[in-house]
Amino acid sequence: MAISTYKVFLMHKASSSDSYEKLIDIKDYPDLGGAPEMLDTTTLSDKATTSIPGIQQMDALAFTANYTSADYEKVQALEGKEGDYAVWFGGTENLGVVTPTGSDGKFEFKGTPSVYVNGAGVNEVVGMTITFAASTPVTKASA
Repeated sequence: MAISTYKVFLMHKASSSDSYEKLIDIKDYPDLGGAPEMLDTTTLSDKATTSIPGIQQMDALAFTANYTSADYEKVQALEGKEGDYAVWFGGTENLGVVTPTGSDGKFEFKGTPSVYVNGAGVNEVVGMTITFAASTPVTKASA
């Protein structure tokens, strides 16, 4: 069964803890992987090109969020420091409070974040972008 993007969370593992906590609320998330580069194996005897998969291409992991001074400062305090991050799918809701559970999947990676405020025009919500330079591949955590 398909799932909705409702209850998708950007998570961070505090250095003093083994558990994840929600970093900030996000508006979108990037592809959590990428296609491998194709290495050409074609010879002069081949009728068509042939290839084998090479190294997986990973772009910067960019998330957008609504700007608040508190959220900006929370992410800015992590800039330049490698940490454990994850995107969790699934959560519970009780009396209007949403709690991340990752019940529909947890995708983890190590990375170094940076944050900046996005440009905007008349009558728009001020946003910010959190970009991670991933130092490990994004992997699905076992259940």
